[in-house]
Amino acid sequence: MILEAIDVRKAYAAHVALDGVSLAIPEQSIFGLLGPNGAGKTSLIRIITQITGADSGEIRFRGQRLAPEHATEVGYLPEERGLYKKMKVGEQLIYLARLRGLSRADAMLRIKDWLERFDIKAWAEKNVEDLSKGMQQKVQFIATVLHEPKLIILDEPFSGFDPINANMLKDEILRLKQEGATIIFSTHRMESVEELCDHIALINRSRKVLDGPVKLIRNQFRSNTYELEGRSNNKFIVMHPDFEVLEHLELENGHFRDRIKLHDGVNSNDLLRYAIGQAEIHAFREVIPSINDIFIRRVRETMPESLLETANALL
Repeated sequence: MILEAIDVRKAYAAHVALDGVSLAIPEQSIFGLLGPNGAGKTSLIRIITQITGADSGEIRFRGQRLAPEHATEVGYLPEERGLYKKMKVGEQLIYLARLRGLSRADAMLRIKDWLERFDIKAWAEKNVEDLSKGMQQKVQFIATVLHEPKLIILDEPFSGFDPINANMLKDEILRLKQEGATIIFSTHRMESVEELCDHIALINRSRKVLDGPVKLIRNQFRSNTYELEGRSNNKFIVMHPDFEVLEHLELENGHFRDRIKLHDGVNSNDLLRYAIGQAEIHAFREVIPSINDIFIRRVRETMPESLLETANALL
């Protein structure tokens, strides 16, 4: 493991930000750190980056207790951007690289490579304030990874990006992982979590409520539910003691789409055999919950009853 959080606790006055959170982040993985606003994610990130300290518990970096000398092996892209607006892009990147211990010559070579990768070489002599939000985000990302850290922490990295540039950044994140980096990825964009993350942890109300490999977690939340699409001359609704229709949609020209849950002890072949006898089946697939579905479910499950009642009233 490149990083371990062991029973980490943090409070600010009467507010408990982290209540005994433990995580283990595998080397050369993309680890999604998820949670609603105010759940404790930023507090944990600030402890990992040594901006603040834990009240108790510890962070271990490659088996050693986290110490100031580990800072050079960490790159951090905060949600609140921190570029000097009056400074030229190239000068700023050199300055930040030098703070991370790079020589001027090495910094210039790496900066040139990254500016070409992101197609912003022509902007090197421009002031940061003259750049769009997306361009500034590219510069901030370059500053985060320029010293080739082993652990990269990205907090909402796609903020300000259009779809084309977001895909460009995704490609670079995957390349950095392939070259040996580990990425902690904090975002509210669950589709990006599905695409990029190997492991996830969900923090809610200061506690970890879910943790593990993405594939394993999705399998754990399978509900024996299937989607059928087809065509029938008669109105097609499954009426069978072994199945429960969760959703039925009648489409054009006799087509339909049903979402059906199987009862315990019933398998997908049982449903398919029944359906083929009733209609012309065009598609049949298992409904596996998305990370977004799982996120919402676990957050709701860990809500106090009073908050849950309020949430249900708003839906």
